[in-house]
Amino acid sequence: MAPPKRKGGGRVTPKGTRPGETKLPTAPRPAVHGNSSAYHASDSSARYTPPVPKYEKESPRWVPILMFALWIAGAVVIILYYLIDGFRHQWVLFGGLAMILGGLYTATKYK
Repeated sequence: MAPPKRKGGGRVTPKGTRPGETKLPTAPRPAVHGNSSAYHASDSSARYTPPVPKYEKESPRWVPILMFALWIAGAVVIILYYLIDGFRHQWVLFGGLAMILGGLYTATKYK
């Protein structure tokens, strides 16, 4: 005969505590110079994560310029492939597609 199945959920945290609290004494948090909002009240960890600098959040000005330039150049090369008889080489078409894919790759780096 199989053992009876568990009928309800059990307590996960020790009795008398709330999630995020511990009954063990905790070490004092390190002092943060000049930034009193570095820790949140609901922090469950004493580990400090510094904010990401603004210069790392923004892409350089050349990224969107390169992205649009590759898209436009690739489209022009593909259009010329079909309009001009002298452009009827497969490598020209592959070059246009590579430019468009390069623009898509550059778009993934834009922030």
